Amino acid sequence: MRTKYNALAGPDGGDGGRGGHIILRGNKNTWTLLPLRYYKNVLAENGEAGSGNNCTGRFGKDIYIDVPLGTIARDETSGSKEVEIMEDGQEVIWLKGGRGGLGNARFATPTNQAPEHAQPGEPGVEGWKILELKVLADVGLVGFPNAGKSTLLSVMTAATPKIADYAFTTLTPQLGMVEYRDGKSFCIADLPGIIEGAAEGKGLGHRFLRHIERNVALLFLIPADSPDHRKEYEILRYELEKYNPELLDKRFVIAISKSDLLDEELIGAIRKELPPDIPHIFISSVTQMGIQALKDLLWSIMNEDGQHT
Repeated sequence: MRTKYNALAGPDGGDGGRGGHIILRGNKNTWTLLPLRYYKNVLAENGEAGSGNNCTGRFGKDIYIDVPLGTIARDETSGSKEVEIMEDGQEVIWLKGGRGGLGNARFATPTNQAPEHAQPGEPGVEGWKILELKVLADVGLVGFPNAGKSTLLSVMTAATPKIADYAFTTLTPQLGMVEYRDGKSFCIADLPGIIEGAAEGKGLGHRFLRHIERNVALLFLIPADSPDHRKEYEILRYELEKYNPELLDKRFVIAISKSDLLDEELIGAIRKELPPDIPHIFISSVTQMGIQALKDLLWSIMNEDGQHT
């Protein structure tokens, strides 16, 4: 730096600005990761170089990626979880921009008053990343294929899931909002059918069991024409336990579907088979039998811990 009155004013090179961050931001109005499918390569802006008169370079512009609540970010190479977005407006710096270098003014010493070198900026972080969404629902429907989960969801909510009489009709989790009393509502998810061995990845079970982890309550749906209602419940419970023992801490409800096929004597016989410590209800999606009572039961369970107001 040279001025009119100070020809040897010394170095005045400013520091460089840092590169832009890539930031994940929770957005309660975003429900899917689908828009990111066409947004695969994300490149943040470089920081500007420092300039004379000790001016620091401008920071690179940060890039914000809005994701639904319940999104987990992983590193593709290691598979380790790096970030979990659970709150609206939550911001997490996923990949940091490179630090800006130091200008030559930083290196002036009594013996070297006019250094002619500066520190270069650091390169930014780069890598391949994976975003995964765990379904956020208050109630998860658990049952074997063809237990009537999709039909129940279509009756209780405005959702229109694919319904057919063959296994694994539901290939992706279906979400629906249940309209309750006085304008209140809660979210229910029909999860793909669990079969024996799902925890080991047989069928499609392992791919979707992770969606159950976020539910407040689990609704076990067992058809009335099942040969052994207690055994079917135990198998479903065992698959959940093998996948994640913490799932057993959730509140369970058993619903016997297709109960319009039963008379009072058969209902009494099935009731004796069921675990006495778990609330149960007999329903029919076709005749609407027990549907409102099921809503009342689920709502009371969710509000025991102050989940809804």
